[in-house]
Amino acid sequence: MRTAPTEQPSTQRTDRATPTGVAPTAPLSTLGQVPWRDIRDSTGSAAAIPVLLQRVAWGDADTSEAALEDLRARICQYGFVVEQATAPAVPFLWELAQLPHVTCRPRIIQLLGNIAGARQWESVAAVYPKLLNHRENPVVWERRARQAVLAHRGALRTLLADQDGEVAQAATELAAALGD
Repeated sequence: MRTAPTEQPSTQRTDRATPTGVAPTAPLSTLGQVPWRDIRDSTGSAAAIPVLLQRVAWGDADTSEAALEDLRARICQYGFVVEQATAPAVPFLWELAQLPHVTCRPRIIQLLGNIAGARQWESVAAVYPKLLNHRENPVVWERRARQAVLAHRGALRTLLADQDGEVAQAATELAAALGD
């Protein structure tokens, strides 16, 4: 299998508002730009990730929660083990966290915090350095995932001011975890 591409899968900026008179792009419009079938999540191929992200975006509360839980298990298992598909999924999580109609936004923000704090593979590599010699290097996946969270943290400004108190609280906790 190939490793995840180094570039971010979404070119859409999430840290600024859309200029007046310009229509925003449709949510998750760049999902197809990521080679999901060629990268791995905790179950094998990450091909299901786009469907899960769409269910989070457009599902009712129960559907969104179930899809987010499945997504969490695939990209941040146990809340601290990231996968190759984690970094490519992060920009979409940031996007979803900012959409008022998404019902599980506080949990998405918490997932971003879990991803940013993940150090499982780095901890293992510290005592078992041969891990760094593997072709599919999970330490790199972990670092890319953390960098992807940090790269989109400009969206925190909007989330901190959100009218939904749970969203604002989750954003406050994430900002503290990121050192912002």
